[in-house]
Amino acid sequence: MSSLSAECPLCQPSAGAPLLQTPLWRVVRVQEPGFPAFYRLIWQAHVAEFSELTAAERAGSMEAVAAIERVLIARLQPDKINLASFGNMVPHLHWHVMARFAWDSHYPQPLWGPAQRPADPAALARIERELPALDMAVREALLGLA
Repeated sequence: MSSLSAECPLCQPSAGAPLLQTPLWRVVRVQEPGFPAFYRLIWQAHVAEFSELTAAERAGSMEAVAAIERVLIARLQPDKINLASFGNMVPHLHWHVMARFAWDSHYPQPLWGPAQRPADPAALARIERELPALDMAVREALLGLA
């Protein structure tokens, strides 16, 4: 596996609000306006493709993604969870785990597309108030994988 890259934004500690770091991956909450329940699992080493991982690493990383997803479903009851791993703009292996709601500004489109409507401010504020507890629940779920 490759070492970290000084040019890669995901290799930097400022890639999001940190929740948990292991020797293989770290999880951050992405601070994307209008999308508070958005987490990213970032592979620690600077690799571009999922196939570069061993079978055990692939399985372990997907268990972590599933753990985040389960917490979001249990705590927020979203309309949908979006999982994504593109890496076209930043070729560093990572997964997006996003709770999506019918009231969010882009639903049912991806958050990187055009807005469909203004987000419901009351619903958005409710999610934002729950972030400390949500972050703790995500962290505990991930610690439970060890």
